[in-house]
Amino acid sequence: MYAALWRALPGPAVIRLLILLIAVAAIIYGLFYFVFPWVSTTLLPTPDTTVE
Repeated sequence: MYAALWRALPGPAVIRLLILLIAVAAIIYGLFYFVFPWVSTTLLPTPDTTVE
């Protein structure tokens, strides 16, 4: 799978590595700013706490 991805990218090895690093950074950004907050508000219960 990784070899097929590597062969599909254009350019020399340095450009391919740069494209992969940008893609990984974009995926991590998307997870932290869109997916994880949605999961925490939708699927994870929050405990009801009261302080007296």
